[in-house]
Amino acid sequence: MAVPFKLANVLLRVDDHAARHPELYFRAGRDAATFDVASAALVCTGPVDFLTYLNALPACKWHRYAGIEAVRLHIEVAGSGDLLVEGVASGAQDRRTISSHTVSAPSADPAALDIEVPCASEDLIGFSLAPAAGERLTILRAYWYAEVDPARVNPVRLALATTTFKKETYITANIDLVQEGIRAEGAPILGSFHMFVVDNGRTLDAEALTDDLVTVLPNPNVGGSGGFARGMMAATETPGEYTHVLVMDDDVRIMPESLIRTYNLLSLAQGSYRGAFVNGAMLSLEDPTRQFEDVSYVVNSGAYRRVKGDLHVGDLPDVIENERIDVEVPRAYGAWWYSCIPVSAIEENGLPMPFFIRCDDVEFGMRNDPVYMTMGGICVWHESFEGRFRASVDCYQYIRNFLAMIAVDDCASEALFIVRLQRSVRQDLRDLDYSAAELLLDGFEDYLKGPEYLQALDGSALMAANGARNEKLVPVEELDPSLLRAAGVTDGVLANASMEFRPSRFMKLWRSLPYDKHYLPRPLLGSRPGYVVKNGAATLEGSSTGRRTIVFLDPTRTKGAIRHMNRARFRAIRQREHELMRRYRAEGKRVRRAWKDAFPYMTSRAFWESYLGLK
Repeated sequence: MAVPFKLANVLLRVDDHAARHPELYFRAGRDAATFDVASAALVCTGPVDFLTYLNALPACKWHRYAGIEAVRLHIEVAGSGDLLVEGVASGAQDRRTISSHTVSAPSADPAALDIEVPCASEDLIGFSLAPAAGERLTILRAYWYAEVDPARVNPVRLALATTTFKKETYITANIDLVQEGIRAEGAPILGSFHMFVVDNGRTLDAEALTDDLVTVLPNPNVGGSGGFARGMMAATETPGEYTHVLVMDDDVRIMPESLIRTYNLLSLAQGSYRGAFVNGAMLSLEDPTRQFEDVSYVVNSGAYRRVKGDLHVGDLPDVIENERIDVEVPRAYGAWWYSCIPVSAIEENGLPMPFFIRCDDVEFGMRNDPVYMTMGGICVWHESFEGRFRASVDCYQYIRNFLAMIAVDDCASEALFIVRLQRSVRQDLRDLDYSAAELLLDGFEDYLKGPEYLQALDGSALMAANGARNEKLVPVEELDPSLLRAAGVTDGVLANASMEFRPSRFMKLWRSLPYDKHYLPRPLLGSRPGYVVKNGAATLEGSSTGRRTIVFLDPTRTKGAIRHMNRARFRAIRQREHELMRRYRAEGKRVRRAWKDAFPYMTSRAFWESYLGLK
């Protein structure tokens, strides 16, 4: 006999971080929808549309992942008006009305409606409300559910593992949200859920924050990979206690509803999706309707590519596209701002590599080669990555860890990656970014030291030392204005907010040529400074060709630095690069085998217990 099983709650209250973007939740005219805190209800005085990113039901995903062909909308409402159930059919771009209903209930005796909605041919379903003239409609509660055979419900016990380092404001707020949201939801997730907070900074009051729903685990500062490894170990310490571990960053804004939807999806997933990973999307805290990424993949050269480009999910066309794009692609990985992993994958394939930060989530994806599930409304908000380039991370950590990942997972061409490394060094030298070039080579050299070096490394101390070598940026207002003018940094340049990287064919060819201005005599170099705007390795605007002095601007164009040519430093970097390449040609195969041989131990519980000082 079939029983009701909830799929998703309809969110009536707009969270503070998205207060200026209620269209993520519902679309309504000015003051047409107001949340009443006292009654926890949404009061509608005009038409309100819930076919939105957070409140529409992705019917195509529920059909694909769980075989759901019909759902029901449960809504508790008071007042008089009309309710339309709407959908976007498979392949269509416009909404259509599936059914219409009249609502008439006094506020003292709200009506509870359960409306069946066939959804096998719909990609997205939602509803809208319109109060009668001069009336209002008050929604007390609403959710989507399906009638399912209890025998097909998967037993799910979900552990949330989040790691933090001296970000008390973020993590305590998230603990409070999880506590409130999970307890308010009740069964089935309550009683089958636990949150492990791994405190790498050891600044939290573990005793005060720990209870039946949350456990705080003091941990040495071993970076994100070590923190997540500790959380996975806690969740797998007792065999069978949990079925899934959800790893999540600490510096995110979350919705407990994302956890609830993840739990419900895992409970109903069928076929190959029963062993799938669930990856939540990252949306921008600065621009809450911009979805940056949910699943990405690795190309043969070692570069990362997003399956989806930026989607502005405050708009219905992008909400539709978000559900239709297939994320089941080769060499896929899900970033660990929100990634739900079956315990069986950890038991069979091991814990993370001890990378400290960067590439740990990518490597785990390459190693496991999972099927990924994604769904609108399973997400977090995170600070955007633009303007956050740090050579200590984006050069050193990336090169060292990605080469190790190639060695252990065979996920990309080592030869092509080495070519990319050499090109990156050359480009940094052209842009007079000597520190970045040196840190690229540091990462290469430390990879060549083999796995024993990483096993014994104090990652925290190395991060601090490398971080001190990052280029120091200052507000543009503090840079010499005459130098800015001479370089061509106009008000228009500073006001340009574009972060698009679209090099011409000529620029692609020009960047690939093995030239360098350091070899030219001084009279052949331009006397005027130039400028360059870069987002990581991507040059967004400007040129450093033939310039002895460069004004560097970060992609936000609010910070920058002045760089000057240093021929001695250039020669030292080039000489070191040649020496490392000779060493790589002589020892590369042996080093790669060493990483491969050490991989099972470095991802084992025994290694991590020793590394974390648990034994």
